[in-house]
Amino acid sequence: MIGILKKIFGKDESEKYIKKIMPIVQEINNLESEISKLSDEELREKTDYFKILLSEGKSLDDILVEAFAVVREASKRTLDMRHFDVQLIGGYVLHKGAIAEMKTGEGKTLVATLALYLNALEGKGAHLVTVNDYLAKRDALWMGAIYLFLGLTVGVIQQNGSYLVEWDNKEKFTTRLVPCERVDAYAADITYGTNNEFGFDYLRDNMKYSLEEYCQKNLNFAIVDEVDSILIDEARTPLIISGPTESSVEIYYHIDKVVRNLSKDTDYTVNEKDKIVKLTYEGISKIEKILNIENLYDAKNIDLLHYINNSLKAHNLFHKDVDYVVQNGQVVIVDEFTGRLMPGRRYSDGIHQAIEAKEGVKIESENQTLASITFQNFFRMYKKLAGMTGTAATEAQEFMEIYGLKVVPIPPNRPMIRVDHPDQIYKTAKEKYDAIVKEIIEMHKKGRPVLVGTVSIDKSEYLSKLLSKKLVPHQVLNAKHHEKEAAIIANAGAKGAVTIATNMAGRGTDIKINEEVKNLGGLHIIGTERHESRRIDNQLRGRSGRQGDPGSSRFFLSLEDDLLRIFGSEKISYIMDKLGMKEGEPIEHPLINKAIENAQKKVEGLHFEIRKHLLEYDNVMNQQRQIVYGLRKNILSDDEIEQVIVEEIHNLADIMIEDYILSSDTADYDGLKMEIEKVFDITVDELPQANRKNTSTLKEKIVSLALKKLDEKKELLGEHFAPVIRFVMINTLDSKWKEHLLTMDHLRDSVGLRGYGQKDPLIEYKKESFNIFTDMMRRIYYETIELVFHVQLKSEEDIELKEEKKQKLKEEKKDIFSDEPSEEKTTPIKRDTPKIGRNDPCPCGSGKKYKKCCGSDGSTSDTEE
Repeated sequence: MIGILKKIFGKDESEKYIKKIMPIVQEINNLESEISKLSDEELREKTDYFKILLSEGKSLDDILVEAFAVVREASKRTLDMRHFDVQLIGGYVLHKGAIAEMKTGEGKTLVATLALYLNALEGKGAHLVTVNDYLAKRDALWMGAIYLFLGLTVGVIQQNGSYLVEWDNKEKFTTRLVPCERVDAYAADITYGTNNEFGFDYLRDNMKYSLEEYCQKNLNFAIVDEVDSILIDEARTPLIISGPTESSVEIYYHIDKVVRNLSKDTDYTVNEKDKIVKLTYEGISKIEKILNIENLYDAKNIDLLHYINNSLKAHNLFHKDVDYVVQNGQVVIVDEFTGRLMPGRRYSDGIHQAIEAKEGVKIESENQTLASITFQNFFRMYKKLAGMTGTAATEAQEFMEIYGLKVVPIPPNRPMIRVDHPDQIYKTAKEKYDAIVKEIIEMHKKGRPVLVGTVSIDKSEYLSKLLSKKLVPHQVLNAKHHEKEAAIIANAGAKGAVTIATNMAGRGTDIKINEEVKNLGGLHIIGTERHESRRIDNQLRGRSGRQGDPGSSRFFLSLEDDLLRIFGSEKISYIMDKLGMKEGEPIEHPLINKAIENAQKKVEGLHFEIRKHLLEYDNVMNQQRQIVYGLRKNILSDDEIEQVIVEEIHNLADIMIEDYILSSDTADYDGLKMEIEKVFDITVDELPQANRKNTSTLKEKIVSLALKKLDEKKELLGEHFAPVIRFVMINTLDSKWKEHLLTMDHLRDSVGLRGYGQKDPLIEYKKESFNIFTDMMRRIYYETIELVFHVQLKSEEDIELKEEKKQKLKEEKKDIFSDEPSEEKTTPIKRDTPKIGRNDPCPCGSGKKYKKCCGSDGSTSDTEE
């Protein structure tokens, strides 16, 4: 139907959009000969010229044509690479804050240089976000030559360090990385890094004690490479900085033994489709008997039920060598979408501990959240966001609905001639794998390289064993061998090469083929089963047929595959039975292909709803986070600190009047008077009367008394006023926010049960979280003001006495400031207790900076990567 409508009404929206861009591309091309005549120095001076134009009021759009022409010329001179017209289109799309969908091999890395250079000219920062440290470093070094040539600076942030890109050999246009401070990498005109590190640095910044130490000054412009992977696949992944709790880990081992005594289908049921495990009445009775308790669902047993549910999930929904591997006595998560190992990441909510108990390895204690944010809310904070990927069209609705990002398919520079063969479906997995091995052998004999995509480690290793039996030489690339990833993928296009890759491992590295392989038919792709997302299948196919190269692809399926077994096998099985399928005989039928596509759409829709649901919950926390982080920044600002106190005094006056005058039938003036005296450390003679309609006179009296006392305190503390007040307020705010996050974690866990009482869990969550947040803010106002008004300066003798006590404490508890970094925890991505900066207040309470106190011996409690 859509195809018919397109024929009737003309080209689709994206084609019209590209048609509008073509005159701009032509203008850039018209400038090429003129720009090429400039000397290197004249070309470099264009950067200063553009900055002057912007300072005079010109917009980025006004200088786009000439800026793009300058970048193209700089690229030709430094990298010997010229931007094609379609790459200029891609650069324009990125600058406009949209997603450029470009096929594999179309040069997305080079495309980004256009928009990054243009937007960096404003001096507010331009970020290039990639999926891993390797790509961030590689692309920054590679493209850095263009930026350095044009006089811009380039920073790189990595998990284990920060760097600036500098010339290695200016004449040969080679670059190198030079270590630098994190803040300097962000201060560069253009910064490359991973989604995780950009997100974590935002959280870390909002745990620091000085605005000067903040790394991210602006979230101005970002291009997200592999945008579908980061903003769709990773959208449900919250970034979490956490600290240890005091909970015992023994309970996990105990519950694991209990769960091993339960029988599937009798004591509990498993719904793989919705990933739910439910206890039956028989199971509940059995557990109550084993644990010797009367009612498992009693309020006092709510934690016990939580442990049991987690253990059931660990045994039935999380599978070894599929979802995780056990390596060096640790449970390491496998990325569902790339097949890479993710050391340091941990499942949240006690699931990881339950899996550790199941596998009999050491259990790491649960952590408490200190700061968190989802990728969805982090990237939506950028003033302008753009993205690049080879596969985004299937998620166009989600990109628009969640991020306001339009997806624009960019035409390839050369027509795509890859042949995508119809799927072959078999009844059993054995028949399917026999057919796969047969096709691999046929291709290998012809000399054609083959890339086989599998969905899990165990399936890649199973296929490897089958090929070894047939004496077929091959390489296996999965989470267990990710160190060799780029090298293996780069050689996957060699004549006769057979490479088995878990999902999209090696993404970001092109598979190039020579003329001999092209003449043989190019790279052949084999998919061993369909993924839940059509986009992941398209990514696998996209490894072949780059830049007009020949190639082919085929997917092999069986009714025992997870997708068909869980989401659509009945219909397909019925069709196959009707057609009278014999063992080992495949089926290729439009109805089957349609049923598979519908199953994938069903799963994609389900995952979209889950991500939307997560966002609705996180939006509640996001509003609260922005209020707290905003207040924190104001406290840290020299210009704002006194204004913050005055605002808090006004807020506290309102709260006091509400509590003592308005909230009950009888006004309690004596109670109000005592409260004012206690909080503000003053003596109150009498208070003006107030009524429900007019409390302004009473409020003015309270505020004036408090401000008078504040002036006295300011005079008493002198130059120490701002730093002392800031220290008191920040510590109170951080402490209450930490408690609030723990409360919100518990609320999120418990609110789901409201559904059983016919209440909408989300509405309940919003209602209760508002009340909890309001209560937290009240406590912050009370405690900060009370501490501020009671703070005293100590004499030199007092400080010396404190020093002696602190030194004793330091000797007794040396481990608090141990050299060993705490182990990184993630849910799925976490960091432990935040780093104590050298200029931060010392945790011992002396009031001195850490570097001049407990940190003076060189020891640190460093958990930052």
